[in-house]
Amino acid sequence: MTDGKKIYFISDVHLGAPALNNNREREQLFAEWLDYIKDDAAELYLLGDIFDFWFEYRKVVPRGFTRILGRLADMTDRGIPVHFFAGNHDLWVFDYLPGEVGLIIHPNEFVTDLMGKKFYLAHGDGLDPEDKGYLFLKKIFSSKTLQWIFARLHPNFAFHIAHQWSKSSRLSKMERSKEFDIRNENMFKFAAGYLEKERIDYFIFGHRHRMADLEIKNNARLILLGDWITNFSYGVFNGERVTLTTFNGLGNS
Repeated sequence: MTDGKKIYFISDVHLGAPALNNNREREQLFAEWLDYIKDDAAELYLLGDIFDFWFEYRKVVPRGFTRILGRLADMTDRGIPVHFFAGNHDLWVFDYLPGEVGLIIHPNEFVTDLMGKKFYLAHGDGLDPEDKGYLFLKKIFSSKTLQWIFARLHPNFAFHIAHQWSKSSRLSKMERSKEFDIRNENMFKFAAGYLEKERIDYFIFGHRHRMADLEIKNNARLILLGDWITNFSYGVFNGERVTLTTFNGLGNS
């Protein structure tokens, strides 16, 4: 690893979310952030829900996101590995993002060694084995049969359905006033249980739209990345530790 290089983590940008009215401004800020990190990034991990909805037809991809796709393609052209994790909003990724943009796709969790530390990386949804309803829904959306049927729909109609679903999702009903105790979260319980069988230095998740950084036990840490809706937050690993920070524009991070 070249001295001075860093590894970046971000999640829950929700580009194009119909429940939000500042999509253009958020996309421009995200593009600025990609410009900000490109010269010292060793790797970039996009940990799910980067797009509020994504579906690739054989000859059609979603309209928009030109600024973002161009910058990500520029990073991969430079030889910077960019990892894309399927979130619950953008799990229908097929061959366009890896083939055209050069992204490395992770449909599931990923355990890896980075600069001598061991990381467990995932979007963070579906970690509660007792949440039968959500796990069943996720299994349905992962169905190849459902994907084939959806691909038969005209894009205008298909995306209308998807956007209506998104408007009714948790994103449009976010309540920041509710008390948040990460130790009661399924992500924390999952990580604590996983440590009983395997040593991990960092568990990094998105999904909850909350920022958190705490020790689980024996120096193993859980990082929740927040989001790019109210927090504009991300994680950065310098080879020694992961730090959570926020971005307000070039020169003001």
